[in-house]
Amino acid sequence: MPRLKVLVTDPVDEVFIEKVKPHVDLEVSLKLDEEGLVEKVKDVDVLVVRSRTKVTRRVLEAASKLKAVIRAGVGVDNIDMAAAKEKGVAVVNTPRAPADSVAELTMAFALCLARKLTYLDRSMKEGRWLKGEMGVELKGKTMGLVGLGAIGSAVARLAKAFGMRVVAYDPYVSKERAEELGVELVSLEELLSQSDFVSVHVPLTPETKGLIGRREIGLMKDGAFIINTSRGGVVDEQALYEALKSGKLGGAALDVYEREPPPPDHPLLKLDNVICTPHIGGSTNDAQLRIALTMAEDLLRIARGEEPVNKVVM
Repeated sequence: MPRLKVLVTDPVDEVFIEKVKPHVDLEVSLKLDEEGLVEKVKDVDVLVVRSRTKVTRRVLEAASKLKAVIRAGVGVDNIDMAAAKEKGVAVVNTPRAPADSVAELTMAFALCLARKLTYLDRSMKEGRWLKGEMGVELKGKTMGLVGLGAIGSAVARLAKAFGMRVVAYDPYVSKERAEELGVELVSLEELLSQSDFVSVHVPLTPETKGLIGRREIGLMKDGAFIINTSRGGVVDEQALYEALKSGKLGGAALDVYEREPPPPDHPLLKLDNVICTPHIGGSTNDAQLRIALTMAEDLLRIARGEEPVNKVVM
């Protein structure tokens, strides 16, 4: 069987390179624009990307030999899934590899929001001693998970360990699976009205774009908190800003944005009750190693003519 030609266009852990290089013809070419990528993919069998590379219809149509696109991470919104399906190109991701890292960040956000840690840290460094500032405990509060996939499930386990009640909205998850996790499945409206913390864990698709908008935020408890480590377009940023500014919501923690990076004058960046990080959910050495190993295993399966385990259903 001829060796596969593999093109890597975004940084990946060296372990991935070490694992696959003896078995495929590997080229690493970073920071390609669409023109450069269209030229490079013409004779490529497998394309390996992160979120920066946009795998557009034009790119896929230029790649006449392409068998698969492997995405380091979970989200596939940078890949034209309809075009991939039409072309018979498999899309493969690593849904479980970063789950623990993203879940831990989510709980760190919950703790920081509950105790106003980033605000109080900043005030101390500005010479203010705000000893009277009050917070809340996580124990006994309700965590509402919008999405109960690999990451949502990992958050559920951690939230339960803090003594939180956990409810979830996910039309694709069975009642039996939720019961295994000790999670109650509810409608989105019920989740929003019951939860003290709402944490978003869904991919960005036409169905989830704007899922949490002005109406949905209006259903939330006064003073509740919202956490988004999924994709920026799922939460309406203008509606979120208005709710935070008015005091409807107690705070928000965001690792993702409608535009990345957000402009420096983005209104959400100016609010004291918002915690912002630069899309670092999976940015741990541990997660990146798991991602590299997961990708390598599936690439070697493809090289042997086998089905990849983590093929995205289209």
